[in-house]
Amino acid sequence: MQFGWGYAPTLAIEAAIHHHVFDVLDGEPKTLAETAAATGASERGLRSIMNLLVGLGFLARNGDKFTLTPESEAFLVSTKPSFQGGMFKHISRQLLPKWLGLNEVVASGKPAYSVNVEGDGTAFFQAFVHDIFPMSYPATQVLAAHLALGKREGTVRILDLAAGSGVWSIGLTQSAPNVEATAFDWEGVLPATRAMVERFGLTARYNFIAGDLNTTPFGSGYDVATLGHILHSEGAAHSQTLLKKTFDALKPGGTIVIAEFLVNADRTGPPGSLIFAVNMLVNTEDGDAFSFEEISEWLKAAGFVDARTLDAPGPSPLILATKP
Repeated sequence: MQFGWGYAPTLAIEAAIHHHVFDVLDGEPKTLAETAAATGASERGLRSIMNLLVGLGFLARNGDKFTLTPESEAFLVSTKPSFQGGMFKHISRQLLPKWLGLNEVVASGKPAYSVNVEGDGTAFFQAFVHDIFPMSYPATQVLAAHLALGKREGTVRILDLAAGSGVWSIGLTQSAPNVEATAFDWEGVLPATRAMVERFGLTARYNFIAGDLNTTPFGSGYDVATLGHILHSEGAAHSQTLLKKTFDALKPGGTIVIAEFLVNADRTGPPGSLIFAVNMLVNTEDGDAFSFEEISEWLKAAGFVDARTLDAPGPSPLILATKP
C-alpha cells in the first residue's frame, strides 16, 4: 500500500512549493489561516497537504501553529542555495505524465518521444536545468577541492559537455582565478547556461559552443572535461563514441569527470538508480543506468587510464579517469 500511494508525497511537496508554504513558514510559525492569507491558497487545500506534510516529517505543528522541520528548512525554502524543490516540479510536471504511459513503453521498448533528440529535447531541458542545479553544485565543490586547479601553473581549461545550467564548470571556475571554461550544448539550451553563468559573475571567463555531441567538434587542449549526467541519456553505444571524442579533446594528463546514477555490477541496486533506469526507458531511445564497471571498461577502450571514483554529495560517486 505504501508503494501504491508512492506518488502522494511527491505531489503534496510540489503543491506546497508551488503555493510557497515553506517560504512563508521560514522564520516564524503560522496558523493555517495565516498561511492561507500569506499564500493566497484555500484553507481547505492547505489543511490537507500541510497535515500530510506533518505526517511525513516535512512540517511540524505546535498547537495551532505550523513550522518547518530541519529537512524542509534546509532543502525546500526557495531562497536558499540548498533548495531542492525544483526536482519535485520536474518530476510532477515533466516526468509523471510520461510515466503514465509506461505500459505502452514497455510493450514497444520506445518512448512516446525522446528527450535526447534536439527539438523536443531542447524544450525539455530548458524547463528544468536551473531547477536541478542544487543537486550537483555541492559535488562540484568536492571536485574542485580534489583537483586543486588553482595550484596549477597557467590557464586551466574546462570543457563542460552538454552543460545545461553550467553547474559543473561553474563550480570549477569559481574555485580559482586561472580557470576558464567552455560550455557546449544545443543552441536552444545555451541561453539557460549563459543566464546561470552571468548570475555567478563568470561570463568573462566563458566560451560557448552550440552544437550536437555526436557531430560538432569540441576543440582540443582541455585540462578537464565534465560529463555531468549525460551518459544515461545517450545509451551504451553513443556513450562509448562520446568518451573517445572527449579523450581526443583533452591534453595529455587531462582528466575526465563523469557523474551518473550508478547501478551495481549485477543490477540489483541501489533502488534509486534502478528507478532512474526506467526513467531513461520512458524518456529516451537508448538510455539506461550503468555501473562503474561498465563505464570503466568504456574509458579504458577510449584510451583513458586509472578509472576511479570520488565520493561526493549526490546520487552516486563521481568517476574520474586520466588521459596518459
